[in-house]
Amino acid sequence: MSTQTEASKRTTLKSVNPATGETVDTFQAMSDDEVAACIEEAHTQFLKWRKTDYALRAERLNRMAELLEEGKENLASLATREMGKTHKEGVGEVEKCAWVCRYYAENAAEFLADEMVETDLEKSLITYQPIGVVLAIMPWNFPYWQVFRFLAPALMAGNGALLKHASNVSGCALAIENIFLRAGYPPGLFRTLVIPSEQVEKILENPLVRAATLTGSTGAGKAVAAKAGEHIKKTVLELGGSDPYLVLADADLDLAAEQCAKGRLINSGQSCIAAKRFIVVADVYEDFVEKFKAVLASKKMGDPTDPDSDIGPQVNREARDQLHKQVQDSVTKGARCLLGGEIPDGPGAFYPPTLLTEVVEGMPAYSEELFGPVAVVIKAKDEDHAVEIANDSEFGLGGGIFTRDIDKGLKLAREAIDTGAVTINGLTASDPRMPFGGVKMSGYGRELSRFGIREFVNIKAVGVSKSK
Repeated sequence: MSTQTEASKRTTLKSVNPATGETVDTFQAMSDDEVAACIEEAHTQFLKWRKTDYALRAERLNRMAELLEEGKENLASLATREMGKTHKEGVGEVEKCAWVCRYYAENAAEFLADEMVETDLEKSLITYQPIGVVLAIMPWNFPYWQVFRFLAPALMAGNGALLKHASNVSGCALAIENIFLRAGYPPGLFRTLVIPSEQVEKILENPLVRAATLTGSTGAGKAVAAKAGEHIKKTVLELGGSDPYLVLADADLDLAAEQCAKGRLINSGQSCIAAKRFIVVADVYEDFVEKFKAVLASKKMGDPTDPDSDIGPQVNREARDQLHKQVQDSVTKGARCLLGGEIPDGPGAFYPPTLLTEVVEGMPAYSEELFGPVAVVIKAKDEDHAVEIANDSEFGLGGGIFTRDIDKGLKLAREAIDTGAVTINGLTASDPRMPFGGVKMSGYGRELSRFGIREFVNIKAVGVSKSK
């Protein structure tokens, strides 16, 4: 037995409640040999699963949706304990997972139907065939949704799947596998791999793993893409974001303040697609800041099990302290902190809603992703300057525009803002019916909609020659 395998067997993963600092559970990591056996079994089951019809696949996926809805309270409570999500947001997340299951159960057959093409041949068609076992490397912040938005289309396409979830939400990861089995899927077709990140490299080297998808940090994305590239394996990456929201001179400022606060505080500010940079033209800057501050100040931080809490803790103290350092460094360089910005007394990894203004280039708040409930307001001279600031970022996931001129908003969204999604007078969020993904350092590829289910299939050209 190799030294690496022995070390892997000794590895213990831990879930810690970020609201209290107490250990929720511990998990012994799988050995490399155990992981290899899981890969082999997933491939074996894939070879059978790929022959099933869409009706059977849809039946299983609809059953999974039912089980999610039946267990949503317990699943939400588990997420609250493991990563601090407010219970009410956890329930909403599980319900959204049921939605994506039903969406693909209903639409996958149409999305992957053969397409006839006119060519010089007697007959030409494009067919979409499953490729095999796909590895999903998922983050802690949406422990169910991140998985199901990959898993539902992967299973409907006829693939097998492996999940390497964030170590601190191993309980959520195992709960997903339990639901999969209860829904009647073949055991082994999907497995949760309880392992540390160090074992991912060996999985990507295994020839039975055909592709990988990752949601996480830019650094993690680079590492996985590089390793997969060595073995000529496709990846889809959904990475960080510093989403710009433009508030133009003709915007409804009350609407903008409410929506921007909601977008910044979702999941206690810990979301790649959260609103993060608020770029406001000079004509309405002061009025917007006043309204925005009032809305942020009205939100309650507290026990995530309390239905009155709007904001729970950060995922851990290390993440909270890193966020606070970014705030402090920005203030040292001239930003004004109009709200929050102080670590509260008491247990847990809490950080209050925080508002930074007078943010300019050269500050962490201007150029870095602040993964927590910190709103960054940047003043723009005019509309053109606002667009320039919005695009002055290494990220390009989502964004928004507040304006009463819808035609102007649409033109800016389509032609000017360099992101994967833009919403006018509202918040950008993932939706099963729309493609989701970014550009630049926010990643590549798309999840959801018809585009997501086609990422991990063999788009095969088939032709029949004309008879002589």
